[in-house]
Amino acid sequence: MAKIIAVSNQKGGVGKTTTSVNLAACLGKMGKKTLLVDADPQGNATSGVAIDKSKVKYSTYSILVDGAKAEQCVLTTPYDNLHILPSSLDLAAAELEIAEKPHREALLKNALLPIKQYYDYIIIDCPPSLGLITANALTVADTFLVPIQCEYYALEGLSQLINTVRRIKRQYNESIEIEGVLLTMYDGRLNLTQQVVDEVKKFFPRKVFKTVIPRGVRLSEAPSFGMPVIYYDKSCKGSQAYMTLAEEIVGKERG
Repeated sequence: MAKIIAVSNQKGGVGKTTTSVNLAACLGKMGKKTLLVDADPQGNATSGVAIDKSKVKYSTYSILVDGAKAEQCVLTTPYDNLHILPSSLDLAAAELEIAEKPHREALLKNALLPIKQYYDYIIIDCPPSLGLITANALTVADTFLVPIQCEYYALEGLSQLINTVRRIKRQYNESIEIEGVLLTMYDGRLNLTQQVVDEVKKFFPRKVFKTVIPRGVRLSEAPSFGMPVIYYDKSCKGSQAYMTLAEEIVGKERG
């Protein structure tokens, strides 16, 4: 039965989609059956695993708005043990279209529960906002992972995310927990990086992953080839970091 992890931070540019794609690919590489759910209207996770989003027939939008079943939307990717529930451009309008639906926060949950048994992990790439689509992701998730970039405004807006999670916990999903905080765009040479790390550890005691994700050219290049970095350049620092993160997450389950 899959563990469902929502990757969420309403700030853009923190490495959320990069983390969703590469964590999912590394879990697949480890032999874990993994489903990547692209719940971001930008659809970058979809194109990041070599799926042409302009040709997608059924997507996350079909689930939320049309009530499609997840199994008709899931696609196989070229990568080991990795399936995707793709996004499409229509998803941008979904929040308005589902606003009046009954049980609107549980639409994704109702779709994913019947296929949960076929996977070891389901990773959801949330949009960079705290609207209804993110609420759907947090309602179905067992845990949520927060990527934070090692930059000056790193903690800005995090209290909003925590408040949203508290509300979801109270109203829709009492068992959701934080999986961990992931430091991205890490550069150990900068004093600022260490200040951010210390600040984040104060804000989230015992919840910060040991693994940090460095800045890296290969990591930035990989999506333009529709490849997770582990397949683009398995020896680069970004590949090694995401593989270590996957091992850290799997190790927690065993522990």
